[in-house]
Amino acid sequence: MQHPAVPELAHTAARPVHWLATAAALAAVVAGSAVLQPDAATAAQTGPETRSRAVAGAPAAPAPDPASVDFPLDCGTVRPVVKTKASGDLDGDGRAESVAVVHCRAGSGTPPDGVYVLTRPGKGKPRVVATLVDPEDRLNATDLAVRDGAVTATLLGYSSLDVPRCCPDRKEAAKWQWKDGAFARTTPAGARSV
Repeated sequence: MQHPAVPELAHTAARPVHWLATAAALAAVVAGSAVLQPDAATAAQTGPETRSRAVAGAPAAPAPDPASVDFPLDCGTVRPVVKTKASGDLDGDGRAESVAVVHCRAGSGTPPDGVYVLTRPGKGKPRVVATLVDPEDRLNATDLAVRDGAVTATLLGYSSLDVPRCCPDRKEAAKWQWKDGAFARTTPAGARSV
């Protein structure tokens, strides 16, 4: 029998203390990743698709920040979650409004969304001025956008209570536009419902 030229390596004979150290390091990485989450995704429309009658050279007021708004949702002891947002001038007054898709935080499942229009008054903090989708409608909103003074989104829903809340089986395109002092809902051209 031939003996190896190097002594036996320490890592080839793992002891319980090695396994405990590995488990502790792995637990620290998992705990760190749970605490250090990225910020929520946001979408803001800028450029030629937003209409504005603002005076040339005047500084444009920033769109309302959904994080500073009290939404009409009862989420118990936690604050509502802003899933996505978009901004643009919806009523042609030269000031940007924000549209936010908001829901209550849920440990599992898919909580229903509310879609709200926010404005910033001359004085005071931003506030909700319109509800485009009420959470009681039990819908989820995706693909939110503000273009040419209109809000568009894809609405996902359920055909019956028997459909699992993870898997919506209805899909509808929706468009809202400011007309005669209110948001009117239409279906965008070329949209199909499933």
